[in-house]
Amino acid sequence: MPERCGRRLAGLWLGVMLLFASPVWALQNQLKDNPSPYLAMHGDDPVAWQQWGPGILALAKKQGKMIFISSGYFSCHWCHVMQRESYSNPRIAALLNKYFIPVKVDRELNPALDAYLVDYVERTRGSAGWPLNVFLTPEGYPLAGITYLPPNLFENVLRRLGEDWSRQGDTLRDLARRALLELTAESPESTQKPPPLTELRGRFLRQALALGDSLAGGFGEQGKFPMTPQLQALLSLPSDHPGGDLDHLLTLTLDQMARQGLRDHLGGGFFRYTVDPAWRTPHFEKMLYTQALLARVYLLAGRRYHRQDYLDLARETLDFVLREMRGAHGLFVASFSAVDAKGREGGHYLWTGEQLERVLGKQDAELARRHWGMRGEPGHEGGYLPRRGEDAAALAKALGRPRAEIEQRLRGIRERLLKARAQRPLPTDTKELAGWNGLLLGTLALAGEVLHEPDYTRAARRLATQIRARLWHEHGLWRARAADRPIGEADLSDYAYLADGLGLLLSSVQVPELKAWRGQLLEAAWKKFHGVRGWRLSETPPLPGMGMARAIQDGALPAAPALLIQASLELPELAPRARKALQAALPTVASEPFWYASYLVIRFQTHDHDLQGGDGKP
Repeated sequence: MPERCGRRLAGLWLGVMLLFASPVWALQNQLKDNPSPYLAMHGDDPVAWQQWGPGILALAKKQGKMIFISSGYFSCHWCHVMQRESYSNPRIAALLNKYFIPVKVDRELNPALDAYLVDYVERTRGSAGWPLNVFLTPEGYPLAGITYLPPNLFENVLRRLGEDWSRQGDTLRDLARRALLELTAESPESTQKPPPLTELRGRFLRQALALGDSLAGGFGEQGKFPMTPQLQALLSLPSDHPGGDLDHLLTLTLDQMARQGLRDHLGGGFFRYTVDPAWRTPHFEKMLYTQALLARVYLLAGRRYHRQDYLDLARETLDFVLREMRGAHGLFVASFSAVDAKGREGGHYLWTGEQLERVLGKQDAELARRHWGMRGEPGHEGGYLPRRGEDAAALAKALGRPRAEIEQRLRGIRERLLKARAQRPLPTDTKELAGWNGLLLGTLALAGEVLHEPDYTRAARRLATQIRARLWHEHGLWRARAADRPIGEADLSDYAYLADGLGLLLSSVQVPELKAWRGQLLEAAWKKFHGVRGWRLSETPPLPGMGMARAIQDGALPAAPALLIQASLELPELAPRARKALQAALPTVASEPFWYASYLVIRFQTHDHDLQGGDGKP
């Protein structure tokens, strides 16, 4: 399931609660001046927020309280709304402090915990999103999950849960434990032989075309997410019938993402997703991984379709990242917020007619309206979002002026609009995440190769050196740097994305120390995150029920095991283990290939007989 910032009112999956009559010790809010911008923004809440850690379960058992975990991220609009409406409310804070051990989680620093809780809420409620709020027993068994709720409903939920917990006791706690065991019970291991490559490719293509929107592009019929793992896998398919259904869906999707509201047409870069099926209305977060993955998609598409406009868009996106998202010490920041400094969603990017005329004057304001499609009724709470309108050639013809003159005017207009926009502060999550920087590293290296521009290759090499210097330590990777200090242990995705990025760089340039480091990363990842039963996302699962899986689905980012397997197939000492892990995953992949697209990229680049060998086992 694609990720989403959950606005939908979610009900409760209830039926479990308990409160011990043990003494209660008052807790204090621990988040003041936290290096995570998301956690720090809750530092003045009257809620006694605790940071997630191994001591939380012990604290909950000691105080006999439920655990309330609220997971979100800095650039999420509805996370800001719930903070303002509920977590700053003294009455709601009093309920949280009375009945619960309240824990705030930055999902970007605890992705394995967040993914587990998302999966729980999806299984019990049918959908999930952020802010993600889950109630657990002191032993760590989930009781119920909700996403955004308005304050009156949220207050009622807290009071009801607290009262039920105090009355119902051990019976309901046992129900929670048994419900978790049922939810996490492993399916019988498939003994079916994975289908041959041609059949697997056919299944994937049929599923993608069935889910594809043939009118607006993309997948699904509601909000639209870029779905980059699926797009990359489709772009890796051979075009047996050029101009057929596959090429139509791919080019339509790429064109719509480029022309409509997913893209920032003034400053460059892409927003995370749109709330409508026509790609017009974005949620205004800009994530580093979105830029890295979409730039890569357009590079691959430009090469496949010989489309210069796709290559230009990849270049524009990377230049935006290099210009705007570089942190103070050479790594790149996590995201730009959906809300501006005044708390208005999209306020940094939207324009009223009055603002356009004040910045540009009437004549240039009208030219800007036509070029960036800002005519008619404004569609974003009284503001216009620039998107593709009339190009310079069409405007020159309509106005009877030379095209060069119109292009020069448009360049000047863009500069003035960006200068004015720069006066609108845009909150930034300044965390520098290892895995997301690894994705960017790989895309920069690919851009250097595809665009024949060594500056991108040099930027990739500098980034690799900085990641190693600032996030690598003798025992492994840090998850991130924030406030210029390392925080959090890396998870499986950090190792996989970084190894993938280094592999793309090393295919263009030979740097012995980076090659050796890549080998260390891969060896460490297999040791930390793989076992006889498959993959785990974190080295030490923090809650009961967080088991292992032979295959992990793609999300907004590619499935980490798939990238790790692909990277390991290149190394003789790891290839047998990688082949065996891929074979173990294939029965699951074959059942729903669209949602495991990153595994298919490996299969499309290998032959069935290549998966035999090494230790002689499939």
